[in-house]
Amino acid sequence: MKKTTGITVRQANLLLLLASAIWGFAFVAQRVGMRHVGPLTFNGVRFALGALALTPVLIWGLPGRPRRPRTAPLSRVLRGGLLAGLVLFVAATLQQYGVVFTTAGKAGFITSLYVVFVPILGLVIGQRTGRYIWAGIALSAVGLYLLSAKGLAGISLGDGLVLIGAIFWAVHMLVIGRLAGEVSALELAVGQFVVVSVLSLMGAFIFEIVRWIDIRAAMVPILYAGLLSVAVAYTLQVMGQTRAHPAHAAIILSLESVFAAVGGWIVLSEGLSPRALVGCALMLGGVLLAQFRSDKQ
Repeated sequence: MKKTTGITVRQANLLLLLASAIWGFAFVAQRVGMRHVGPLTFNGVRFALGALALTPVLIWGLPGRPRRPRTAPLSRVLRGGLLAGLVLFVAATLQQYGVVFTTAGKAGFITSLYVVFVPILGLVIGQRTGRYIWAGIALSAVGLYLLSAKGLAGISLGDGLVLIGAIFWAVHMLVIGRLAGEVSALELAVGQFVVVSVLSLMGAFIFEIVRWIDIRAAMVPILYAGLLSVAVAYTLQVMGQTRAHPAHAAIILSLESVFAAVGGWIVLSEGLSPRALVGCALMLGGVLLAQFRSDKQ
């Protein structure tokens, strides 16, 4: 029997929207952090911080809300954390390396193709996707292109890495959607963070130069990316996907690109062109369209 939560579908969608906002603004932090440390080092430290931040809550619970007893066997929790963590590690690593070798605009557009991959992969495992969701996906994809793309004249090394990473982001969405109803969202979140951190740090000590002085120089963006982007946002994703349809979740989380553009405008003084504004409007329209009569699909 699947475990259910007390949140409504509307609340789940709002949690996913908040997660996409945090991830969007984390784009600035990730770009700044990469000036000081390598991709694996950055991911290893930030996912470790995310896991450490949530461990006390996992053990003792929140003030006024004691820790709930485990409802799923420990073996299932460990297998779920390992599976989700492996997929997340591949997706995050490919994206982080891909950004090094391609432009931010191409990376943003190609990564957001997971919006299309989610329902396509969902068909393989028997998930139903209605016509409003497909229309919302199409509208969101056009909006993402107008917002992020700088032209896809050819597939470079970076483009290819980000494209493969987008497939794994879609797989991760489906894995979380399947596991979130079976195990505790918090246990699943901490488990996958530990897996990603361990694998990333192992790779960092093998392939990169890891120095404390560099980590300290990148501490502010690492703290944001670790505590908010990882500890808070990924947990919100797991909680939200306990009730949200995977394709709905993919579209809402794709608004990360909109928030990234807003973050660049506010923090980096990057203006939004008329083309980008049209893209934002189309993406918002895609989200609304995908939600229309979703209860009857």
